[in-house]
Amino acid sequence: MAGHSKFKNIMHRKGAQDKKRAAQFSKLSREITVAAKMGMPDPDMNPRLRAAVNAARAQSMPKDNIQRAIDKASKGDAENYEEVRYEGYGPGGVALIVEALTDNRNRTATNVRTAFAKNGGNLGASGAVSHGFERLGLIEYPGSAGDADKVFEAALEAGADDVESDAESHAIWVAVENLHPVARELEKVLGEAEGVKLAWKPGLKTEVDVETARTLLKLIDVLDDDDDVQTVWGNYEIPDAVMEQLG
Repeated sequence: MAGHSKFKNIMHRKGAQDKKRAAQFSKLSREITVAAKMGMPDPDMNPRLRAAVNAARAQSMPKDNIQRAIDKASKGDAENYEEVRYEGYGPGGVALIVEALTDNRNRTATNVRTAFAKNGGNLGASGAVSHGFERLGLIEYPGSAGDADKVFEAALEAGADDVESDAESHAIWVAVENLHPVARELEKVLGEAEGVKLAWKPGLKTEVDVETARTLLKLIDVLDDDDDVQTVWGNYEIPDAVMEQLG
């Protein structure tokens, strides 16, 4: 399990899919509204909104919900969300970056700080760990999009920089400025992506043992359960053998 917290991993492990799906729809709606408010309310004219809508569709979010989130922005009755980033260390010195969309900075900061403190972590100052990551574009496809060779060839042709594949998924990394052009090219070959977003890729990964992984995953669960938190990125690597022990 690589260190960018994807909801499907957490959902699969906990089995609490209905609860997670409701929370996920709420986060996806918030991103759609913010994207629509920051640019044009038309996905074809707004790359960030297009990525948010694609992500929502990939999670089977109803069309009406997506349209409501867009309309909320264009009608001007949306909350004033702002993007906030928190950085800190989890159990075992694992570096974590938490991205949030919030209408109340104090509430979010308190919740994130408490989550770190109660689960073997320590929230740091801005810039505390991000120097160990690279800001890149990330395009995600499910394993069903094709085998590793097919996806690698398509990514290479489209102008991607790197591909990480396993049985369940494909992560295609690109320079930030190439994110949407590469995504458009890949869509012609592989179909609609599961996710198209800006991401944090760690330079070096930290492999964790069973006890560290158990506490770390609990911390990530708590952060993911917070409505304001959109994504948790980390430099951790959990070996398959450790995941099996965790059940």
